[in-house]
Amino acid sequence: MAAPMELSCWGGDWGLPSLHPESLTVMAYAKFSGAPLTVNTISNSWKAPRGDIPVLISEDNVISQPAKILNFLRKQKYNADYELSAKQGADTLAYIALLEEKLLPALLHTFWIEAENYCSVTKPWFASRIAFPLNLYLPGKMSREALNRILLTKGGPPLCSLTEVEAQIYRDAKECLNLLSKRLGTSQFFFGDTPTTLDAFVFGFLAPIYKVCFPRVQLQEHLKQLPNLCRFCDDILTCYFRLSVSGHSPAGQDTADANLQKLTQLVNKESNLIEKMDDNLRKSPQHPPRKLTTLKLAAGGEGGSPLNRLSP
Repeated sequence: MAAPMELSCWGGDWGLPSLHPESLTVMAYAKFSGAPLTVNTISNSWKAPRGDIPVLISEDNVISQPAKILNFLRKQKYNADYELSAKQGADTLAYIALLEEKLLPALLHTFWIEAENYCSVTKPWFASRIAFPLNLYLPGKMSREALNRILLTKGGPPLCSLTEVEAQIYRDAKECLNLLSKRLGTSQFFFGDTPTTLDAFVFGFLAPIYKVCFPRVQLQEHLKQLPNLCRFCDDILTCYFRLSVSGHSPAGQDTADANLQKLTQLVNKESNLIEKMDDNLRKSPQHPPRKLTTLKLAAGGEGGSPLNRLSP
């Protein structure tokens, strides 16, 4: 029996299983590959996050960073890429590098640097999931780390000011979204009908941009002009996380289950009522034996009433 695997990650909102791109990537890959992860989301009742998130724990193994976690899952025979050719594997690495270079800085800026977004959405959301007093400190630390990461890759010459850096990272991000949209085309996933590592990374990066309700939404507005990428996110949420485009468990599944239960109860009640009516008819002196025999066969035989045939 395979060792149990637990994933500690940031939780979700706005119809997402997680707001955190790295956590989303790992969660999506686990769904695609069939890896049986137990997901523990960070909340006020959970210990304060230390180090990188997400973290996978399996026996004596503690693994962080999405690429390392995915490699570990592949070693455990949970491989979403086993049907890919060598060229497709190389394309996967190239597109992941493109995401990290072109899209990630704008994603970080949208969440952690854009003042209005940070103050009204990002900071209060993450602070509400971190225990006091660390909730007063960690969101600011995460914001500073995001800024340092952006400046490390985008802050050198000829971009000398934050305004120039901001303009460039959003140009790069929109170009990246256009390339992804062109590459996906009308396909369900990036390599056909089956999701792979690339789909997990793209979903992890796109879904927070697509779903989170920010006051400043220039990147979201551009993404929503690319309907195939929006459909891609919605399909994964619906098919693999049982979430509808509105962000809830599909009416389909939960409501259908509830309706089926109610219907079963109703049919059982109807069946019991019919049985009581049959008993009363059998006891009634007004009906001759021939009629009683006919009624008994109608109630118990396969040719009975439609209500009886519905009874489980």
